[in-house]
Amino acid sequence: MPSTGFLSVKIDFSQSHLFFPTIIQWILLVLAIAIAIVYGPGLIREFREGKRRLLPKKGGFDALRLFGTLALTVAYFLSMDWVGQFFPNRGLGFLIMSVPFMFALSLLYVHGLTWRRLAVIGLSSVLSPTVAWCTLAQLFHITLP
Repeated sequence: MPSTGFLSVKIDFSQSHLFFPTIIQWILLVLAIAIAIVYGPGLIREFREGKRRLLPKKGGFDALRLFGTLALTVAYFLSMDWVGQFFPNRGLGFLIMSVPFMFALSLLYVHGLTWRRLAVIGLSSVLSPTVAWCTLAQLFHITLP
């Protein structure tokens, strides 16, 4: 992605799908370094003193939500790519598969399911990916899977 000036960037279309992930990758790396600098020494001290454990005690975590999240995430990425192949370069794989992913993930984490909460989850599951898709794919022309 050659730069044509200080405030303008020219991106080759064949490499455009790498532009946004590269930005996110660098932001995450900077944030991880900042977290390690701020909280790292205290965490290392607590591990050495035995106040913290690397793994939780038996029964100390919610296995259904942990493994459910992992399974849903893997299924989401695989299905997003599969659906995206039917609509190349339009981001519809992201839009179509994000709705059921967000709905299932929200159902996994909700406590005390009621009709009102179910309606909010359903509405949020449709609106959030639609707004993200409109913003990224339509407004900024960022290639989505």
